[in-house]
Amino acid sequence: MSTLRKIVLTAALVAMSGGLSACTAFKSFSEVDALNEAQAVGSPFTQALAAEYRTFANSELKDMFDYPDALHFARKGLAAANGDVVLPEPIADWNLDEPDIQELGAARGRLIVAYDLGGREVAPVIAAKAQAKFDCWIEGEEENWHDAGGEKACKDEFLKYLAQLESQLQPAPVVEPVVQDGAFDVDPNAPMATENAMYLVFFDWDKSNLDPGALNVLDAVADEVMKNPPVSINIVGHADTSGPTRYNERLALRRANEVKDSLVARGVDASKVIVDAKGESELLVATPDNVREPANRRVNISFN
Repeated sequence: MSTLRKIVLTAALVAMSGGLSACTAFKSFSEVDALNEAQAVGSPFTQALAAEYRTFANSELKDMFDYPDALHFARKGLAAANGDVVLPEPIADWNLDEPDIQELGAARGRLIVAYDLGGREVAPVIAAKAQAKFDCWIEGEEENWHDAGGEKACKDEFLKYLAQLESQLQPAPVVEPVVQDGAFDVDPNAPMATENAMYLVFFDWDKSNLDPGALNVLDAVADEVMKNPPVSINIVGHADTSGPTRYNERLALRRANEVKDSLVARGVDASKVIVDAKGESELLVATPDNVREPANRRVNISFN
């Protein structure tokens, strides 16, 4: 968990104590106790997830003496016990090194794909264990558990459960189209038609500036436009669900205009550019409200 969030939670605990220690305050107003007494409802997955977070939160409280993280994961457990959808920890909420961000981001992506393929319904207990171990792994990375081996144990357990989950999923069957001989003639080695191309530019949380990766994408877009001029260029801004809806609409528009300005600076004809913004209304990865999801902070670029 980020250092700032820990400071805020610890300050709150001290304030509640009325002069007692933060530990005493936490035990007096503990979501962990509430989670221990909760009767989970909802789907088999949410019930299993509540049990996993119960174990994790108790361990953080009683073994690690990590009161802020115990509180955080107990709250996730209570939400799951209520039958709510609770997602794996967002990468951006934790203070991580760049290599850890890349590795954890890829791992979280695999888990979300497994969920989208029905993993929570097909194997709810395994899916719940995988999510809890992912959260344990990301918390361990920020806490620098490397020497104690805690982070590696959670990572290894996550990968084990994820592999089990993926092995139980069946991808959607591929239906081969029936094509009459001579119906059309397409060269499979020919380049993609311009109108079929789609480019994505991603953004940091609550930002509209373009990082080096985004600039590389825009270089490729400008090159394609110069080689195969389209009739029009569609630029559509998006945001994740964190923050107010109206604010996200404005943020998505700023992102779209930033992309447009950058393309125009690369020689793209401004009169061909059509700018739009969807805010948080068309998510690439479905999430509940107030979730920081990197894949949803994007601009789509397509051609007509």
